[in-house]
Amino acid sequence: MLDRRELVVNNDYQRGAGLWPDGASSYFIDTILENFPFPKIYMAEYLDRTRRSIRKEIVDGQQRITTIHRFYKNEFRISGDSRHAGRFFDELDDDAKDQFLTYSIGVDVIRNASSSQILQMFRRMNAYTLPLNEAERRHSSFQGKFKWFINHLSDKFDPFFTNFGVFTRRQIVRMADAELLAECILAVEKGIISTSSSNLKELYEKYDEDFQLISEYDNYLSTAIDFIISELEPLRNTYLMKPYALHSLITALIHCRYGIAEISNTLNIEPIGVFTNNSQRARASLLELARAHETKELDGPHSDYVWGASGGTNRLPRRMARILAILNALGANIPAEANALVLR
Repeated sequence: MLDRRELVVNNDYQRGAGLWPDGASSYFIDTILENFPFPKIYMAEYLDRTRRSIRKEIVDGQQRITTIHRFYKNEFRISGDSRHAGRFFDELDDDAKDQFLTYSIGVDVIRNASSSQILQMFRRMNAYTLPLNEAERRHSSFQGKFKWFINHLSDKFDPFFTNFGVFTRRQIVRMADAELLAECILAVEKGIISTSSSNLKELYEKYDEDFQLISEYDNYLSTAIDFIISELEPLRNTYLMKPYALHSLITALIHCRYGIAEISNTLNIEPIGVFTNNSQRARASLLELARAHETKELDGPHSDYVWGASGGTNRLPRRMARILAILNALGANIPAEANALVLR
């Protein structure tokens, strides 16, 4: 229909063709090949008196239709973590081709409506949707490499997040997982800092077009989370699986094994080359921190950690207190001057 001009783009509603980069295009095609649904397409149908024929315009879904058309014409290969990665349409096996060609796309056709009526329809539809939070806003604003890397990590780790009690499914739908993962990458780059919407946005901007560290950062997070699953399973559903506490645990694990330059430089805490030098002792110590947090033991032996987990949890002083306590539990050597930086 596109080639025959039976279906045209109305640029009053659409932003122009070819806006999706390879990462977004591949993820969308993989959605079709894996038979997952995507939002319906909206078209307007009207009588073109000059041509004496019915015309159809795309009013919502141009990028999706264009991407399907481009892939069918072998204009790009699938990339990323797909089982079809590296293949053009013509290189898919027969089952995958059949899935692509027989995939059912939901379409609503708006007939004999004026432009103002169509715009009013979209305004009314959007009036019933929740306002975007900061994570959703970032993912709607960026279509580059970092956004799709975070998307890949979310798909990969969401079973962990739900099974260990980190997020509810509703929180994942609202992209709380994407925000946590982006904050973990920010910690790898900048160490222990307060997080704001602006520095997360800067991270998306920094790696929007060129992101050479994908494999390295993927490895850091994957091995740290795999270690939690295999060696720290008793922490499941404890207070250490609260998102802000898990952020501190992941940051500490990555520093212990791989080293985070800013933590070494500012706190003089060196990595130990492993996640922990004694898994059994680390499990017991981390469980003590979780219990102290749950019972709010502000005057006990873990008072600094409990203070760090109480209010303003994404601010530097609180994060400092949590991460130092977790590093100590994992077996890192904490100098006295580092502990003195916890200002309560």
